[in-house]
Amino acid sequence: MEMQPKYHPQEVEAGRYQEWLDQSLFKPTGDQTKPTYTIVIPPPNVTGKLHLGHAWDTTLQDILTRMKRMQGYDTLYLPGMDHAGIATQAKVEAKMKEEGISRHDIGREKFLEKAWDWKEEYADFIRQQWAKLGLGLDYSRERFTLDEGLSKAVRKVFVDMYNKGLIYRGERIINWDPEARTALSDIEVVHEDVNGKFYHFKYPFADGEGYIEIATTRPETMLGDTAIVVNPDDSRYQDVIGKKVILPRVGRELPIIADSYVDKDFGSGAMKVTPAHDPNDFEIGNRHELERIVVMDESGHMNDLAGEYAGLDRFECRKKLVADLEAEGLVIKIEDHVHSVGHSERTGAVVEPYLSTQWFVKMAPLAQQALDNQKGDGRIEFVPARFEKTFNRWMEEIRDWTISRQLWWGHQIPAWYHNETGEIYVGEHAPKDAHNWTQDEDVLDTWFSSALWPFSTLGWPDEEAQDFKRYYPTNVLVTGYDIIFFWVARMIFQGLEFTGQKPFNDVLLHGLVRAEDGRKMSKSLGNGVDPMDVIDQYGADSLRFFLATGSSPGHDLRYSTEKVESVWNFINKIWNAARFSLMNIGETFKYEDIDLTQDLSVADQWILTRLNETIETVTHLSDKYEFGEVGRVLYNFIWDEFCDWYIEMSKIPMNGDDENQKNVTRSVLSYTLDRMMRLLHPFMPFVTEHIWQNLPHEGESIVTSEWPTVNNALMFSESKQIMQQLVEIIKSIRQSRLEVNTPLSKAIPIKIQAKNDATKALLIANQHYLERFCNPSELEISTEVSIPEKAMTSVVSAGEVILPLEGLIDMDKEIARLEKELDKWQKELDRVNKKLSNENFVNKAPEKVINEERAKKAQYQEKFDGVQSRIEQLKA
Repeated sequence: MEMQPKYHPQEVEAGRYQEWLDQSLFKPTGDQTKPTYTIVIPPPNVTGKLHLGHAWDTTLQDILTRMKRMQGYDTLYLPGMDHAGIATQAKVEAKMKEEGISRHDIGREKFLEKAWDWKEEYADFIRQQWAKLGLGLDYSRERFTLDEGLSKAVRKVFVDMYNKGLIYRGERIINWDPEARTALSDIEVVHEDVNGKFYHFKYPFADGEGYIEIATTRPETMLGDTAIVVNPDDSRYQDVIGKKVILPRVGRELPIIADSYVDKDFGSGAMKVTPAHDPNDFEIGNRHELERIVVMDESGHMNDLAGEYAGLDRFECRKKLVADLEAEGLVIKIEDHVHSVGHSERTGAVVEPYLSTQWFVKMAPLAQQALDNQKGDGRIEFVPARFEKTFNRWMEEIRDWTISRQLWWGHQIPAWYHNETGEIYVGEHAPKDAHNWTQDEDVLDTWFSSALWPFSTLGWPDEEAQDFKRYYPTNVLVTGYDIIFFWVARMIFQGLEFTGQKPFNDVLLHGLVRAEDGRKMSKSLGNGVDPMDVIDQYGADSLRFFLATGSSPGHDLRYSTEKVESVWNFINKIWNAARFSLMNIGETFKYEDIDLTQDLSVADQWILTRLNETIETVTHLSDKYEFGEVGRVLYNFIWDEFCDWYIEMSKIPMNGDDENQKNVTRSVLSYTLDRMMRLLHPFMPFVTEHIWQNLPHEGESIVTSEWPTVNNALMFSESKQIMQQLVEIIKSIRQSRLEVNTPLSKAIPIKIQAKNDATKALLIANQHYLERFCNPSELEISTEVSIPEKAMTSVVSAGEVILPLEGLIDMDKEIARLEKELDKWQKELDRVNKKLSNENFVNKAPEKVINEERAKKAQYQEKFDGVQSRIEQLKA
């Protein structure tokens, strides 16, 4: 394959994904001798196109599955999508509204046909985006939360839970969305602080003598009041318990009752009770057998029981009612009040606590099972670990889950009501005499089916299903920390309840993708970024590497075009290094020609050693999900060491006449590039496949190549020290040239005073590197060199570098420079001495760390002494 002079991602990526699919590279092998590794994709909603959060989420999953496949695991990365009940129905209804029709005009069946059409259209968009991202998904196993198999699982779970008493139908105060006209679970409610009012009203005593003060933030609900409650221990109200008050504007008599729920120190200490419109009032009403009066309808308008206010929107009713009470002199005061108000996550409407008959899951036993699991050997590991506390806290404080939704798009509840007797039948299939029964019209909360995702997608409830037996439990769930409550917790308790096993071993949590200024991306702010646009400009590999390495687990990620562009530059650097290497390797050199047993140069030994260390570090960090650190390690090795140093050093033998040395260099270049591409492949699948196919390689695709492992025979520890000394000398000479404005093209005399004979011998053995990179007119390496009066000196770990630059330097400036350098080494010595004199550090730090600090001290002292000696010489 041709490699253009510049990296063009569109050319590199074109057609590659389809080739992978055509070769069935993403399907698990089913090899029973291999361990399994499974990730089921968090199913995106079929409401639209994928955003940057999806791209981040799936990139991490793809990195893990590609890596594990290379490491010899039988890997399954299973795709699928979620029907997203409220969200999808809202989109379909909005589209129909533009056409001038509603779902009620066409009926349930026709509406569902339109919803399925919507699903197919957007499912295609999502698949195209998955392909563009390069996700290694096995499409032969793709699932949808409303497909036949998952529907069967949902029905079984509902029926089993109902029979166990874990699902019940009852009248409760629920969260009601008056815009979508459906119930919401607690976690579908977003609480926001809003500027409201605290209204203080007089409720006159029925006997005509005085009043009791009541405060509320929702005056419109007072039309449904059925009592006044005070604390039984409140001395202010002992004489009025049992008396009655008149409900203003309604005239109904309300009893004054006592209940310890009331906080004596809050407000007036007296509270109105509206059992049909407040969850706490509902409980008080149950304890005291109070009537429940619903004064609103499902659209948030007042109903006939609201009397003269019937037909008004709830907030219009509030305004008129307060005005009427003011006219009657029943308003004591109105205070400004900032309070938390629930809003529907989907429609943004203010949520109304509303008395309704709904289906619920009894959460206490399920939550306890999940909490107990975290105390045993089968615990799930949260990454970062701090999120386990978030999970535990929510499970400890959980309330029963409202699972019925007043929608048509979703899993219709498998419950039927007898047309004559009203008897309830719950079953996986309709009753035999179906004509005598009417099925519940509501559907289940979307999260009810999503909670079964890790096992329902693998063939459950057929526990003999091959995929379920082999690939469950899954290995890791990768998702955002914002849906621990919505989804993670529910999968855990349903997995434990129905399979007896945890659904995944680890939960890897990432944050939100934010705009560059740290603000949340949103349509209203106009700061969203379409990942497909980024791919069109910079390529999937650039976006993937940025997303994967741009933050640490559990933290938010700030999107930056500049950083994506810098990744493109990094890939272009890799591309150019590969082009150079391939030109030097030549077309006739084969994978089997690689021979690393011949005479390796110091540079060869060093790059192979650093490659092995990089393999070890990358593998270790990847197992800990520290991909940000992985990115840093790979970048430093590839850019700083391989490209900037080894590639340049390889030019010496490649431009020479020794064919044996050329073959050694070809072997090192081929081997190192091959391993580099494998290490990078999970992050940058497209460009690594392209380069790998041009390299001498074994196997058909890098996708199924083996993950690199450490080769101890190619570890040469001494080479690191030698290279460190050579690089330090070269950098020192280049810096000195820069300071005195002497270009590298101009040959200058160079003297190196080695600190001992061993160092001298090593430098002489590798002086060809110094000659290649420093351009000396003459090079002297000795333990004793004569230092001219006018010279530029640098203290390095190998000794001292002297540049006799007669006429090129100012003596006073050179002394000033050296004094500045002396100050630098003094500060380093002060820092390390302070550390080593700290008893806490010395007593608590590992011995290895202490020894490293002592070694630094010796090195800094040596450099300090060398610089100080040179200053004294110049001043003499």
